[in-house]
Amino acid sequence: MKSIHTPAYRALITILVGARHNAGLTQDQLAKRLGRPQSFVAKYENRERRLDVIEFLSLSKALGLNPHEAIHFIEEYIK
Repeated sequence: MKSIHTPAYRALITILVGARHNAGLTQDQLAKRLGRPQSFVAKYENRERRLDVIEFLSLSKALGLNPHEAIHFIEEYIK
């Protein structure tokens, strides 16, 4: 099973999308903060592509999200 289809990865994406909404950002605004195209945000939010750890950390910083808290939450889904 690819990691984009696991409960843990779904939880990660849910956290990231929620953080974007809480920050009041559109996909395009977040993409601009990251220096990436809007399609980058859309593809990871729709689980069409997998994030690597560096991308996750960059996203966390851009969203004002504590990556340690996000990982702690996701650990509950890893068996």
